Amino acid sequence: MKFIGIIPARYASTRFPGKPLVDMLGKSMIQRVYEQVYHTVDQIYVATDDLRIEEAVKAFGGNAIMTSGHHRSGTDRCFEAYHKIGSACDVVINIQGDEPFIQPEQIELLKSCFSAQETQIATLAKPFASDCNFEKDVRNPNAPKVVINQNHEALYFSRSVIPFIRGKECSKWLDFHTFHKHIGLYAYRIEALQSIVNLPQSPLELAESLEQLRWLDHGYRIKVALTHQETMGIDTPEDMEQALGFLAKHN
Repeated sequence: MKFIGIIPARYASTRFPGKPLVDMLGKSMIQRVYEQVYHTVDQIYVATDDLRIEEAVKAFGGNAIMTSGHHRSGTDRCFEAYHKIGSACDVVINIQGDEPFIQPEQIELLKSCFSAQETQIATLAKPFASDCNFEKDVRNPNAPKVVINQNHEALYFSRSVIPFIRGKECSKWLDFHTFHKHIGLYAYRIEALQSIVNLPQSPLELAESLEQLRWLDHGYRIKVALTHQETMGIDTPEDMEQALGFLAKHN
């Protein structure tokens, strides 16, 4: 199978403008994402709507492609980029541009989902550790949760804590259930990608601001592979400070 990786990257982030180009100990964040995963796929591109990002990617030797500034989601941007690339493939992998610590093994895990012919869309989830901070980590609305069925398919995604543990104090919920954090990494067979970008936004998607709920709402199944490797999404300048501290310690 042939896999193309696409990294959507916008400059005009509401909470953190220009974050793809923020310096992380000598390399921009987008360069760190690119270098983490470029050897796991057959081709890789940064899809952006900003010339500054395009120039920065080309400066470190990466592939960049300009896309519209009017896309509703990273999936829509990936679809445009795929058509502009003009290279046939079986699966497109949407790699988050604000996950500089994504591991190559996680890309391989995602790819392995497509050994099953019925898999049309796949993503990753990570169990929350039983000793994590429930209020800070599990209740965090910026860390979407996913409930998974016995076939390792997503039942629902939410910014709220799901499921609700009836009859138990919230502070004890981790003792009674394994909650799963959604890792915002997606892969789509081409025919599925072509279909989902034409779906109208659903009430669930609009309520939670999670595009994957549109796909579930329209009957698509999403395969979920479990990873035990931690990632760190960067949404705010405060997240970047934490990431820089982690990088300085482990680089």
